[in-house]
Amino acid sequence: MNLPEPQSLNYTSLMTDIAKGIIKIPQFQRDFVWDKQKSAALLDSIMKGYPIGTFILWKTKEELRSIRNLGGLDLPVTPKGDYIQYVLDGQQRLTSLFASLNGLKIQRADREEDFSEFYLDLDAGDEDPIVLTDLSGTNGHSTIKLHTLLHGTLSELNAFPQEYHSRIDTYRKRVDSYQFSSVLIKDAPIEVATEIFTRLNVSGKALSVFEIMVAKTFDSKANFDLAEKYDKLRDELETVDYGTVPESVVLQTLSVLLTKECQKRHILKLKRAEVVKAWPATSDAIKEAVEYFRNSLRIPVSKLLPYQNLIVPFAYYFHQSKGKLKGDAKKRMDDYFWRASLGGRYSQSLESHLAQDIRKVDEIIKGKLPKYEWAIDISVNFIEDNGFFSLSRSYVKALLCVLAYQRPQSFMDNSEVRISNDWLKQANSKNYHHFFPKAFLKKQGEDDFHINHIANITIVDDWLNKREIKAKPPSKYMRQFQKDNETLDACMKTHLIRLNAFGIFEDDYDMFFLGRCKKISSELKKRLIPQEVDRRESATAARDTDELEAE
Repeated sequence: MNLPEPQSLNYTSLMTDIAKGIIKIPQFQRDFVWDKQKSAALLDSIMKGYPIGTFILWKTKEELRSIRNLGGLDLPVTPKGDYIQYVLDGQQRLTSLFASLNGLKIQRADREEDFSEFYLDLDAGDEDPIVLTDLSGTNGHSTIKLHTLLHGTLSELNAFPQEYHSRIDTYRKRVDSYQFSSVLIKDAPIEVATEIFTRLNVSGKALSVFEIMVAKTFDSKANFDLAEKYDKLRDELETVDYGTVPESVVLQTLSVLLTKECQKRHILKLKRAEVVKAWPATSDAIKEAVEYFRNSLRIPVSKLLPYQNLIVPFAYYFHQSKGKLKGDAKKRMDDYFWRASLGGRYSQSLESHLAQDIRKVDEIIKGKLPKYEWAIDISVNFIEDNGFFSLSRSYVKALLCVLAYQRPQSFMDNSEVRISNDWLKQANSKNYHHFFPKAFLKKQGEDDFHINHIANITIVDDWLNKREIKAKPPSKYMRQFQKDNETLDACMKTHLIRLNAFGIFEDDYDMFFLGRCKKISSELKKRLIPQEVDRRESATAARDTDELEAE
């Protein structure tokens, strides 16, 4: 990489380079947000010969996804074979200058702003503003429109009173001769350019890996735009309630399919051509993983996933195996899913753990059962001690997945409960119901931990939750449902509840709590393949309990 090169650009060369498509705004820059008052202050500085700061330009032949419309003007494609100069710092100033000096109209989200309406006060003193945005308070005879000053015909300029001709000529020459300071960074790799942009960004917000990769992998010839491809994939997944899959998961999947690694440094090293080539397979593999979660694991919506990143190893499996999950492979991949979810696998060291788990998936593809370094405790005692209901915990989400697998039915008419991403954004979601209502248990003196426990949560519909049950004790509201629903026993089994064996009609919360924890434990046992590490952990836990009781 060459050293940054300071240089000066005059008004004509700067505007010409923009108009020709030589100078571009990269996609990772924010939108143009300056208003006319801020732009007027910038123009005023130029008219007075003040410095306006330095533009940082990155000169490269890299073709990035760029904003080709600058200041509302549809700019041409950069001439073939020419270098492009991307603006790393100074975009707001540069766009403001281009729009103002060319008299453009800027389309905002809610209005159109006319950047041709700038005027010069030809009577302004040294301390007065020269550039105005309106003519209120002036007589109109001593002002000239900026666009007329720069682009007006000789007859238009000569029409002004003779005493202003000298000042008009002075201001025109100041713009024409103004030297815009810039620093040119030549032939730097995109990682360096984006790092420079991040450091210069006044908001202090670093560019995401996705923003860098969108810029880096843009390919007009291949009609490839990573941002557009991601949006299309997300829209497709939205139709099956998996539209919350984040950009990071897509990049991690791309990377593991190409390199079996997914740390930031590995993703940033991916070449444009290989990303473009790998995208169709990546998209297909992600959709296969989603379909597996929905159909085989019966996780109906993406927000129930303990980790969105679980898509990565499953997508890798489908890509590598080129077939459906069945037999021993299915049992082992399911076992991995539950171990990762219940064990908090991705709560720290996410990327390194993902890379390690890709090796485990490789073993499964080869017909082997991987050995795991972390134990899983599915005992009733562990569920009792660790089931506090919080949606930020992968453990709780895993248990919600167990509940959702049963396809829970409405207490009223046995219709299947609709689970929605929109309803799962918070702990007081319309889908979550405390079987023993909180207000009832509070009156019984129960503590918050046991009130807000996964063992007390059922998945119901909003209408049932808010209008029929409210704060009634279960003995009361369940007797009513029993009258209206002849098959209520079967319905309650879809909630892992035994209607006549859990102390419900006695309002016995302790009995209900224990019975529900046992049912959850039994369901987890069906999903895991026991390993030596689990047995060692269970033996240690039992030994600790014995010692505690002996004391």
